[in-house]
Amino acid sequence: MVWDLIRDSAFGHCVRLASRNKYFQYPEEKDSATWKKYVNQDKSAYQAHHGTTQPPENGEEVPRPLRGIRTREGVFGGENTSQSSSETHVADEANTYNEASGAIVDPEKGKDRAVIDWFGPEDADNPQNWSVGKKFFVTFEICFLTFSVYIGSAIYSAGILDVEQKFGVSQVAATLGLSLYVAGYGTGPIIWSPMSEIPYIGRNPVYITTLFVFVMFQIPTALASNFGMLLAFRFLTGFFGSPALATGGASITDMYAPRKQAYGLSVWGISAVCGPVLGPLVGGFAAQAEGWTWTIWEIMWLSGFCFVFLFFLLPETSSPNILYRRTRRMRKLTGNEKLTCEPEIMAEQMTGKDIVMMMLVKPFTLNFTEPMVFLLNLYIALIYGLLYIWFESFPIVFVEMYGFNLGEEGLAFLGLLVGAFITLICLFAWLYYHQEKQFDENGNIQPEKRLIPAMVGGVFVPICLFWFGWSSRPSVHWIVPIIGSGFFSVAAFLLFQAVLPYLADAYPADAASVFAGNDLFRSAFGTGFPLFASAMYKNLGVAWASSTLAFLGIAFIPIPYVLYIYGKRLRMVSKHARKDI
Repeated sequence: MVWDLIRDSAFGHCVRLASRNKYFQYPEEKDSATWKKYVNQDKSAYQAHHGTTQPPENGEEVPRPLRGIRTREGVFGGENTSQSSSETHVADEANTYNEASGAIVDPEKGKDRAVIDWFGPEDADNPQNWSVGKKFFVTFEICFLTFSVYIGSAIYSAGILDVEQKFGVSQVAATLGLSLYVAGYGTGPIIWSPMSEIPYIGRNPVYITTLFVFVMFQIPTALASNFGMLLAFRFLTGFFGSPALATGGASITDMYAPRKQAYGLSVWGISAVCGPVLGPLVGGFAAQAEGWTWTIWEIMWLSGFCFVFLFFLLPETSSPNILYRRTRRMRKLTGNEKLTCEPEIMAEQMTGKDIVMMMLVKPFTLNFTEPMVFLLNLYIALIYGLLYIWFESFPIVFVEMYGFNLGEEGLAFLGLLVGAFITLICLFAWLYYHQEKQFDENGNIQPEKRLIPAMVGGVFVPICLFWFGWSSRPSVHWIVPIIGSGFFSVAAFLLFQAVLPYLADAYPADAASVFAGNDLFRSAFGTGFPLFASAMYKNLGVAWASSTLAFLGIAFIPIPYVLYIYGKRLRMVSKHARKDI
């Protein structure tokens, strides 16, 4: 497993390029005869018959007068190809035959190509077939990357007072350093996530390149000579750190079959929760001891280690990119230009305009033309916005009311972390004992059944905010509001782990774009809400400000119930949603 991880990492590809593929070779490069097992004879026959890799719509059988490459002796495309006498007798000189499948090439619609594919359900290069250990390790890498970027938002909040004094700005202005970072990682996925879906690129180059820039941009952020420079680089670091926050979910779905995807997305969700929760704790003690710049240095050290770790050990998870690179190796080995693959065929049909539309327009169109996507993204955005505005009440409650110092204030956030882990255990039990039994024999489930956790989780938003708001007073022990805060993790975690699998199931072909739109929505709320949070809590008081947020949460509770009932009807009339389940 380790050898495969290094071979398929950015480091492995650099070594292969420098050594001209002498090191870290693939099986077909070691044994040139093995490449034939990767040819999909059925899809090659369909290409020859009617020009696509899908079976004929009328259900007719494609005639194959000759045997395909996997059942015929000789070298495909070479001069030594031998055929049995019966095949020679059947062949008609007036027809052109597809050597990969033995089918007749239709002169009008057909294409004489050999389609490279997975050689079977045991193909080890297919991320769905990776060993459990390899899947868990790569999941950990994606979670580590997500945590390293997400912590960059909340860790800055610990040094806001120091930023005010250093640059002589107001609290609202200093909070822009948080808001612009969130805005950056909300807009970045609009470009990076769809780019990762292009077969020629894949996910790994996007992760590694942007993470390197993210690490490097921490230096001018920490050394900012004026407030404008600080804000500019906070936005840029958020922008370049953003791919994992949306594409990370797509990487998880690359590896896990639908029956197990919810587990992977749940673990990934924990890493997303840990970032904002542990940020104030890690940054609080650093800012208290050394000032706000140390919060930025901490981001650089953490993300720098993450970059080195991923550079050497993160493999590609995008199936289209893996098949595309396999096909390129095959063409180089055999010299046969007829070799192709489905992702390459799709890419060849895309114009420059199509690529731009997919990268810049698709996430927006999916969000605003698909009612399911719009409503769920709006709900998640509200939860995300409430989280950031609610976080601004923690200094008021725990510093001003309970007398915590800056470092101790960060400890108050641990209630959310405890709530998330307890919810994770309960969710896993429900998935294992209940939802897995609802999958059919093909491993599919009706997407609307994924929304059940959201129907439960939405109720805990007002519970948390009412509890926290009305128990935060000097006459009540500080542990009571901390316990109440844990219910927000229950709500947010269940909502995220219902919405993300639902979107992945309902829009499997556009998962990265849908997740990018989801990230844009929630980041937009996360950008604006903190700017008026302080004034809101000071003017209304902690109790009524939290209650106002709770009433907003109540208004959104019906959304998953509505989609659970009417979601299938909406999918049936959608241009992009899955309709076969």
